[in-house]
Amino acid sequence: MTVVIYHNPNCPSSVNAVRIAEELGVEFETVLYLKTPPDRERLAWLVAHLEDAPADLVRKDSRFAKLGLRAEDYETPEAVVDLLAREKALLQRPVVVRGERAIIGRPKERVREL
Repeated sequence: MTVVIYHNPNCPSSVNAVRIAEELGVEFETVLYLKTPPDRERLAWLVAHLEDAPADLVRKDSRFAKLGLRAEDYETPEAVVDLLAREKALLQRPVVVRGERAIIGRPKERVREL
């Protein structure tokens, strides 16, 4: 079963996820989501299969604040998909998918467990 890592090579947590997959000898595919963002259908799939709350898929960082967004407005699956379809940089990273399971790879031990 192939693992997919939604990856940002500038993110230490994302780099750790790739490194862990390599150490474990797992076959994996990386998706550089800033260059090739998931479409709405894939985002909806990720939200539906995420073992975390949908809102956890959204980075509440300085860009989030700069856009004037409020965390409480992005808690439902639909709102998360709408936001991430517009603002790909707000996708939490890394997102790791194995089969029908998707996780946010923080802390890095979660990647190893998956």
